[in-house]
Amino acid sequence: MADIEQARATFAKFDADGDGLVTPDEFKHAMAEMGDHLVTGPMAEAVIKAKDSDDDGLMSFDEFWTSAQG
Repeated sequence: MADIEQARATFAKFDADGDGLVTPDEFKHAMAEMGDHLVTGPMAEAVIKAKDSDDDGLMSFDEFWTSAQG
């Protein structure tokens, strides 16, 4: 995902409350809305943890952007 504006739009789909952070619950819900109903709570937590560089349990846009870059 090379285009930062496209990345912001994608991130916004996950950031349900618009606070700039994605929780595991928001991630799980967004994945279900996109058709992936197999994402469980623990799976969502693992995905967020893998991208969470500051260990706050949330994924910021910067963390999302960094992970999208490769």
